[in-house]
Amino acid sequence: MKQTSILGLTLEQLTAWLIEHGHKKSRALQVWDWLYRKRVTDFSDMLDVNKDCIQLLQDHYVIQTLTEHLKQESKDGTIKLLFKLSDGDLIETVLMRHKFGLSVCVTTQVGCNIGCSFCASGLLPKKRDLSSGEIVEQIMNVQHHLDRLELGEKVSHIVVMGIGEPFDNFQNLLDFIKVVIDHKGLAIGSRHITVSTSGLAEKIVEFADTQLQVNLAVSLHAPNNELRTRIMRINRAVPIEKLMQGIAYYLEKTNRKVTIEYILLKDVNDRLEHAAELVELIGDKRNLLTVNLIPYNPVDEHSQYQRSEQESIMAFYDLLKKQGMNCTVRLEHGADIDAACGQLRSKQMKIASA
Repeated sequence: MKQTSILGLTLEQLTAWLIEHGHKKSRALQVWDWLYRKRVTDFSDMLDVNKDCIQLLQDHYVIQTLTEHLKQESKDGTIKLLFKLSDGDLIETVLMRHKFGLSVCVTTQVGCNIGCSFCASGLLPKKRDLSSGEIVEQIMNVQHHLDRLELGEKVSHIVVMGIGEPFDNFQNLLDFIKVVIDHKGLAIGSRHITVSTSGLAEKIVEFADTQLQVNLAVSLHAPNNELRTRIMRINRAVPIEKLMQGIAYYLEKTNRKVTIEYILLKDVNDRLEHAAELVELIGDKRNLLTVNLIPYNPVDEHSQYQRSEQESIMAFYDLLKKQGMNCTVRLEHGADIDAACGQLRSKQMKIASA
């Protein structure tokens, strides 16, 4: 039976629910503190919350719905976790160690329907959206892991780049963000959170209108419609022109920069002519956009794609820089484990069905 996680409620929602059931606003703040500051995993451990409230919470919610199914640890400190949901489905979450802090990559859907031809996440179609609580719980499970190490470490950054299209699970995404940024709880800074989309232009506009001060990354991966449609099915519905209009609205509305994600595929989209096209596409927005070049992690099921040669990656990078573009090459994490997003889940699903 699918369980309802209390972690899916924002503080405002929790307060309203408890007031509706006869409790004071201060009770919600107590419960919130136990969940996110003291980080208990059982309602009965909330020592200063009265028994009637504890019973009410136990009757309607649970704190933990995810169980750790598998864990892979990399030499560089990256940890990839495969969680089993209460209905038996599997999702991936990744902890990455950076100089600037500890970043967690979260999943928003069970499977993915975007269908990018190079991606392991789309090997299994979308079954359902995750609830906001199931997304929050990924962060909490990682934080519980850090707490057990007793090193005083905290999750400081979040990237919403795991399995699924975040903007296809829009309201649960927004509730998740509101929970993790709340200053009375985890207090993760808005500007330490990045949401990545495959390019749902209408949702980019809607996201801009929320005025949340989080970062936006857009998966482009090709500088023209013909090539992008070949490697990203979503381009048939949202061609580059429409996508760039959505990005332009976001830039004007929020006055915040946007990251353009570009996976480099050997002899597919990594030539200098593609770099020149990308410069032309970005045009006068070059000061507002950062291009993040991503070396490809090969996936067995997508053997038509290979990682670009290092020489090609640097030539692409150099051309962009010479044209005044803000450009970076993503550092790899967990290269010695199932590095590609969705790869571990897909592999375990195959084992289970064998």
